[in-house]
Amino acid sequence: MASLSKVILIGNLGNDPEMRFTPNGKAVTSFRLATNYRYTTSAGESREETDWFRITVFGK
Repeated sequence: MASLSKVILIGNLGNDPEMRFTPNGKAVTSFRLATNYRYTTSAGESREETDWFRITVFGK
C-alpha cells in the first residue's frame, strides 16, 4: 500500500536552486538546505550543530 509523508524544513539555502527538465518536459529542481539547532550538553556546555539536506522537487 502506498503512503505519503509530509516534511516541513525551515532553514537556509546552501546553494542556488538548479532547475532542469526531464526528456518529457517535467521540471526537476535541486538544492541544499541547512537547518541549525542548539542544545546543552550534560556538562552544561552550549553547542550548535547544522544538518544538511539535499532536496529534489519534481514538477513544481
